[in-house]
Amino acid sequence: MDIVKIAVLGIAGVFLAIPLKREKGEYSTFVAMVVGICIFIYLLTKVETVLLFVDSIKSQLPVDGRYIGLVVKMVGITYVAEFAANLCRDSGYSAIAGQIEMFAKLSILVVSVPVFGAFLDAVGSFL
Repeated sequence: MDIVKIAVLGIAGVFLAIPLKREKGEYSTFVAMVVGICIFIYLLTKVETVLLFVDSIKSQLPVDGRYIGLVVKMVGITYVAEFAANLCRDSGYSAIAGQIEMFAKLSILVVSVPVFGAFLDAVGSFL
């Protein structure tokens, strides 16, 4: 089970970072960053399964595939931004974390413009 591997990696990272925090705080931050990046890279290997599932949904639903792709992009932006913001916040850079979150929100807004336009067209056709 993958969650057990990730949990053990996270707990090992915490057990390694706690003693380092007392002696050398910056090393503790580096350990936390490395563990977080390792977990994120492992997560990226699982994204292929999700993308294959999305492709199968595209072929079965009578919805334009572009919109499903845009939703997947929005979810991806959310996860990447959350990871980066948490990493910055844990390192003590809350201002940068806030800027990453703001950029992610605006990116999602930009990506969602075609979906919003299609929604308005659909509502307009009903009226």
